[in-house]
Amino acid sequence: MADGSGDPDGHDTHVRPHVGAGPDVATWWIGTIEMPKIRTSPALRLEADLLGRLDVRAPTGRQVRLPGRHAQALFALLVLAHRPRSREAIAADLWPDAGGASAGSLRQALWLVRQALTEAGVLTEDVLDIEADTVGIRIDTRIDLDVTAFESGLLDEACAAETAVELYHGDLLEGLGHDCFAAERERLSDRFEDALALVAEQRLAAGNPSGAREAAERLLERDPLREEAHAVLIGVHGLIGSRSQVIRQYRRLSDVLHRELGETPLPDTEAIYRQAIDGTMRRALERAERLDAARPPLLVAVGR
Repeated sequence: MADGSGDPDGHDTHVRPHVGAGPDVATWWIGTIEMPKIRTSPALRLEADLLGRLDVRAPTGRQVRLPGRHAQALFALLVLAHRPRSREAIAADLWPDAGGASAGSLRQALWLVRQALTEAGVLTEDVLDIEADTVGIRIDTRIDLDVTAFESGLLDEACAAETAVELYHGDLLEGLGHDCFAAERERLSDRFEDALALVAEQRLAAGNPSGAREAAERLLERDPLREEAHAVLIGVHGLIGSRSQVIRQYRRLSDVLHRELGETPLPDTEAIYRQAIDGTMRRALERAERLDAARPPLLVAVGR
């Protein structure tokens, strides 16, 4: 019921729905009296950040504090599913080794989710679609997800990878070790790393070597084998660094490729390396010319 009474699943023992009503009208039976329950309030809109730690906010901006990792995992699973799922499937995802006890764990987690929504001033029936065999998010509830914004940014040619990199505050649902999130976490992580590689290359091409270095170093922290990131750093050192920095970065790349993959740098990386060496030599010659030009003339004393 709306006030959160009844059993932990949200079913009232005296009220039962009558199947067959339209999407906006639920027909309810109380005893022998048929009463239509019509949704008159506008569709609810929540905000949820799943990249990094889970953070859910009510329309008022108030945080929905989901207690415990199982309640957090359940809410995240429902949000990512985009549709109601069977209780059995949800329980198998969240507690794959629990067997029959998983049904009780699901009821407890669902009760905690409902309590958290209520405490944040949100009516649970405006968010959750709870039936005897299925649980999900109401189809008319809008949840603004940072995951959706992240992937949309990658499709936008105007701002594209830059926007996606700004939105990625951490891997999917950090702190939740449930295996059911592993595949999606890896997929989004791969997309983020591809975006970082593109951002690094774009910044370098746009004459922003410091920004290119920041993006390339972030990428290498996540995956030291990303050759394009090494190539960007080689290019950065060629523009604003020294010959020794270019050589060291190239050797780091060569060593990690040989050690981990038994491979050598790609031909285009070799070309970037040669270009970077040429750049440092050119700057050194230009500096030498300036130093020579600034050197005071040598005065020679001529004896009588």
